Amino acid sequence: MQTQIHPETAIGVVSLNVREMSQSINFYVDVLGFQIHSQRGNQAALGAGEQDLLILNEVTDAIRYPGMTGLYHLAILVPSRRQLGLNLRQLAESRTPVQGFADHWVSEAIYLSDPDGNGIEIYRDRPRDEWPRIDGQLQMSTETLDIAGIMDELDHQEVSWSGLPPATKIGHVHLQVADIAAADAFYTGVLGFDLVMHYGGAAGFVSAGGYHHHVGYNTWSSLGATQAPANAIGLAWFSIELPAQTALEEVQTRINDADWPSESTDDGIYLRDSSSNGIILRVKKMAIYPLANRPLINN
Repeated sequence: MQTQIHPETAIGVVSLNVREMSQSINFYVDVLGFQIHSQRGNQAALGAGEQDLLILNEVTDAIRYPGMTGLYHLAILVPSRRQLGLNLRQLAESRTPVQGFADHWVSEAIYLSDPDGNGIEIYRDRPRDEWPRIDGQLQMSTETLDIAGIMDELDHQEVSWSGLPPATKIGHVHLQVADIAAADAFYTGVLGFDLVMHYGGAAGFVSAGGYHHHVGYNTWSSLGATQAPANAIGLAWFSIELPAQTALEEVQTRINDADWPSESTDDGIYLRDSSSNGIILRVKKMAIYPLANRPLINN
């Protein structure tokens, strides 16, 4: 049995609990450039025209509970530096507050939040052969972003905003956890991700296939925290998608060997990490996910 998760593993969908659906859809569609793939009752599936990337669950009594485990940010990966520039210009023209910018050496990123305070990163990756390494170890940092250089990618053209391109993905998720060692043990020992690095002893980053990270986690405001209640604004679950059924079965075997609680659903394997963050493990689907067949799994 493979002890590492399949190298083609990736993040698929992030499911969020929000307070007001119309407000959230206006933000994700009009400001960030998502499309509505389907909508039914209190649930909407959004994407960039191909696979669903984001599921919004309206919870009318939703409350934000600070200092608990859950979502730190979801990360929208756009396919080019030029597209990052288009998103940045759209944020400026829509007067959307931005919380920060960063050059992480492996990527360039913009940080903001949605109307409910859910953290968002919009980023583009540098080519892998440009990622810095020391003695084979990948290096990441937080440096000043070259905003002028990114905007120069637009060549000062008045290109109309057309939203996110179909190649857009959820590149990674960054979680708030209660304990770094426990998160390491779950994501590397149970699921089989590779540990890329720790950052300052209070954050960790894991990946499959040599990526800089598919999952990040920190205790910056959640050390020793507990799971937020079911009506909490924020993460309901996210999906980890594997390329084949055999790859999923290998992970299931490790989950069983670790006696880690899990549940089989029509959509895959549902479980929670060491800090009770919800996860669905499933085989990657090549078409738009039918909303009617997707379980609504809340915290």
